[in-house]
Amino acid sequence: MGYDVVAKSNKKNITLYAKELDALYRDFKIEFKGGIISRPFWVNATSPTWSPKIIYEDINQYDEKELIIILTKGYGTGILEQEAHIFHIEKKKIGKEIVDVPVEVLVDNPLAIVMKHVKTQLTPDKAKISIGGKHFTVAIKTLGIKPEHLFSNISFSNIIKFEISDNQFIAKIGGRISPIGGFIGEVVIVYEYRDNIYQAKSIEFQPYK
Repeated sequence: MGYDVVAKSNKKNITLYAKELDALYRDFKIEFKGGIISRPFWVNATSPTWSPKIIYEDINQYDEKELIIILTKGYGTGILEQEAHIFHIEKKKIGKEIVDVPVEVLVDNPLAIVMKHVKTQLTPDKAKISIGGKHFTVAIKTLGIKPEHLFSNISFSNIIKFEISDNQFIAKIGGRISPIGGFIGEVVIVYEYRDNIYQAKSIEFQPYK
């Protein structure tokens, strides 16, 4: 089975290849400046709408660009599951040449950050979210959701997405209070590179309007 080109960037001639198997792209290869990096366990949906994203930008303000690849593992009504991988570009000697080589670095799981830092409470009238010393309250009666259709607490497992905005690496995790719609807002995590890992620099809750 051959490889398909699933994403391409004109910056530094970056190309992402994968094999299609069981309605998913699997067994990825990254071509960067002529070199190849294998990622056999990555997966991505085959829908063109959710093709992998290749981003080559400076997200550390160190005047050096990073390679960010965002995969979409699953999607559907009320579901979006993305995964992000960040590579720092390091100079390595291969033979007699000094070449740029992408080296993957750790990214703290956004759900783990939410579980550690976000406290929630759900009643038939209100959804309460606390992050550090900040407290947010969302009135839920106007949503028309019956009390018997509410979860026992706010769920943050259905929407996980990543983006780059203003040279910052950001995760957004949707908060849901019912299996019948019920999305009330999202936790926005802005990452920074610290202690050899991308971890939360700031965490905010933004209610949906």
